[in-house]
Amino acid sequence: MMLQQMTSFLLNTALGILTFLLVLRFLMQWTRTAFQNPLGQMTVALTDFMVKPARRVIKPVKQWDMATLLLAWLAQLLLVALLASLAGAHIAPVWWAWQAILGVLGQVVDVFFYAILLMAILSWVNPYSPIFGVLNQLSAPLLTPLRRALPAIQGFDFSALVALVLLQMVSHIILPSLQLGVL
Repeated sequence: MMLQQMTSFLLNTALGILTFLLVLRFLMQWTRTAFQNPLGQMTVALTDFMVKPARRVIKPVKQWDMATLLLAWLAQLLLVALLASLAGAHIAPVWWAWQAILGVLGQVVDVFFYAILLMAILSWVNPYSPIFGVLNQLSAPLLTPLRRALPAIQGFDFSALVALVLLQMVSHIILPSLQLGVL
């Protein structure tokens, strides 16, 4: 039992980090965030071994890097399949595919959450940090519409706080209910 838990933990950690990096790369490309920064360079260095060969086969659709997105889904699919077989569960592969989609969506939420959280912290501590611009550009698809809807109050921008609350709602309420809905 303990060996199964340790294996499950290691699989979740390794494939979760890989999926996170692939989703981060996908979102950085989608938001046209520059990769000439430590975060971008690390992401490329850790994912190029998979992405470059996949791009030869899978072409982008407009600004969407479908190869990177498919690799993130495949990493989650592998994780779900390994965890199901480790637990001895006999579940249909269609369920695995759905869980993998939800896993990728969860990682998208996590990337946006951490980007906005780090950006908010850096805005108070060190707004001139080289990573601040990267985080700002990465989180712009969520924060820009919120900033239009929520004007600053006494000079304070609450869009990051609202975005973090909404992302937590998606992460803790919507995605788990979608997982349970299929069961």
